[in-house]
Amino acid sequence: MTSATHPSSFPAGADSADAVLLGLDPEQREVATTLRGPVCVLAGAGTGKTRAITHRIAYGVRSGQLMPASVLAVTFTNRAAGEMRGRLRSLGAGGVQARTFHSAALRQLQYFWPKAIGGDVPRLVERKVQLVAEAGARCRIRLDRGELRDVTGEIEWAKVTQTVPSDYPAAALKAGREAPRDMAEIAQIYGTYEQLKRDRGMIDFEDVLLLTVGILQDRHDIAEQIRTQYQHFVVDEYQDVSPLQQRLLDLWLGERDSLCVVGDASQTIYSFTGATPDHLLNFRTRYPQATLVKLVRDYRSTPQVVHLANGLLAQARGRAAEHRLELVSQREPGPDPVYAEYPDEPAEAEGVALRIRDLIAAGVPAGEIAVLYRINAQSEVYEQALADAGVPYQLRGAERFFERPEVQKAILALRGAARSGGNDPLLEDVVELGSQVRAVLSSTGWTTEPPAGSGAVRDQWESVAALVRLAEDFARGRPGATLAELTVELDERKAAQHAPTVQGVTLASLHAAKGLEWDAVFLAGLTDGMLPITYAKTDEQVEEERRLLYVGVTRARLHLTLSWALSRAPGGRASRRPSRFLNGLRPGSAAPGSRQGAEPERGVRKRGRRGPALCRVCGKTLTEAAELKLMRCDDCPSDMDEGLYERLREWRAGQAKEQGLPAYCVFTDRTLVAIAEAQPSEAGELSMISGVGGRKLDRYGADVLAICAGQELGGADSDDA
Repeated sequence: MTSATHPSSFPAGADSADAVLLGLDPEQREVATTLRGPVCVLAGAGTGKTRAITHRIAYGVRSGQLMPASVLAVTFTNRAAGEMRGRLRSLGAGGVQARTFHSAALRQLQYFWPKAIGGDVPRLVERKVQLVAEAGARCRIRLDRGELRDVTGEIEWAKVTQTVPSDYPAAALKAGREAPRDMAEIAQIYGTYEQLKRDRGMIDFEDVLLLTVGILQDRHDIAEQIRTQYQHFVVDEYQDVSPLQQRLLDLWLGERDSLCVVGDASQTIYSFTGATPDHLLNFRTRYPQATLVKLVRDYRSTPQVVHLANGLLAQARGRAAEHRLELVSQREPGPDPVYAEYPDEPAEAEGVALRIRDLIAAGVPAGEIAVLYRINAQSEVYEQALADAGVPYQLRGAERFFERPEVQKAILALRGAARSGGNDPLLEDVVELGSQVRAVLSSTGWTTEPPAGSGAVRDQWESVAALVRLAEDFARGRPGATLAELTVELDERKAAQHAPTVQGVTLASLHAAKGLEWDAVFLAGLTDGMLPITYAKTDEQVEEERRLLYVGVTRARLHLTLSWALSRAPGGRASRRPSRFLNGLRPGSAAPGSRQGAEPERGVRKRGRRGPALCRVCGKTLTEAAELKLMRCDDCPSDMDEGLYERLREWRAGQAKEQGLPAYCVFTDRTLVAIAEAQPSEAGELSMISGVGGRKLDRYGADVLAICAGQELGGADSDDA
């Protein structure tokens, strides 16, 4: 490891400009000494980009080429801005402003508001979601907690992309947004939210940028005053700039080009917030004379980790992939990444926990270990496994599983149903514990089918789904268990998972891990459907999922473990596949595009399998449960009779209402799709469809076959069996 690895190797208060350059590698030195004209720094993970730009500023100040007050350095988080200010102070450049975009814009807005607008600066909205909730209520649209957060996110996206309420539906459709509500409803809420702010003299964070942009566009005298103050700009994490932030940066610059940007298109993982790497990728087009410097010497990770990271990007496609950087590790060799396959999720979590315990025993501090996963709902099984292993942990970016509001609400409903016993109408004719839990939770709004898209609604669905799986596992271990016994078990599990909040293993989503690093990283749950996530449909969405895994890999300094489980629960069918992103990288796997099957990983026994089920459209082998139900790949075209599907849905709604059951208890949406595609003409064909068991065939078969034949049903009681 070279001296460029640690900031502490640079003496605080270097006594000369040349001393500021000590310890920089040739590329970092080029960044530090190129002080004029546009500069674009493409900096891979772990290559010391913050060091390069802080030493660039400090060298300019110490050499007299830059006045401290004339430099504005901007980044995206308060943590990153604080780190930058600390480094600049230690290098003798404490007078430089290092701020987030919002912080810099707010200072300017507060200073120039009396001159540009007059009167007091509007108050900042402290809790945006509360105002969005009020806007929804005024529109007579009720939003639950998850929808509220996601609608708020849509409003934020619209504002940073400079989309007005009336244009939101068209813009969201064009951008491929997975809206949490009807887009017209969101536009209505958005417009009402804006009106409420105006009526109350309030602004939100996005308004800070919008109003600053407006003032600088309309008042050339104020724009010139800012340009006189700030003559040199540095932008970190430039791949995360939104169109609105780029517009503000353009107004700060004016016609000048004293700009240094730093970024890595391969770490673009926030496009859902409006971030785009286009400004980074187009920098040389906009500034043909720009100096381009590539930082590829990786001081963070071992050659083994870097080799895997490079391999991931070598398979990438799209424009960002065309600008990928081939990292070169500067560290001594370390252990190879470990690939671990487990029969089920609890076994995977237990294996990870035991490996972590071994690392801690070998001297790796718990605070230098992280378990990273795709969505927050995956944390519960790792919380339990670490608690069982006696390993302290801390959650980053999410509440503890049993402290999440949706989980507390679900447990409260289960406890109430347990107290009611046989008097609860939801539980009539429902015997099996898992079915009882699903029936109770359906009364709280939960459904067996996941919601479309990502965001809070999906995360909350996954949390409650984890409770359902927990109940199923409990019933499997204790045949005949009751709801009352389950609630006692839940209370005991909650108590057992209260690990110490002191230094512990970090549990975090891959998004929350951006910008962090650990000695040992465990990337868990790496199956197709989780990474890439199922709702990543377009090529670009899948590529962003690949970049997310790349970010996860490059968080590891020394130890890296990648794992997946073949089934969800013990004894379950091994239908899952390792993430496609690992094809050609993990031992025994086929290269991308090859149809060769991968061999099981080390330490995992081969399992007996039935003959393969083939897609009836393309002939590909099917392994996912959802695909097996339809007997075709999700991506293959459907030959479903839309009219038949709607008639089946209408019939199902009537059955559910009459029986007082959730609709899915009759047939799930997937089963209805399978029926509408197969269009069975006799009971034997209908019985072959997954989800149509003997009991449902007896009860509903005659109706379903009649509907498929285009016949009118005789009456509501025609389903009696």
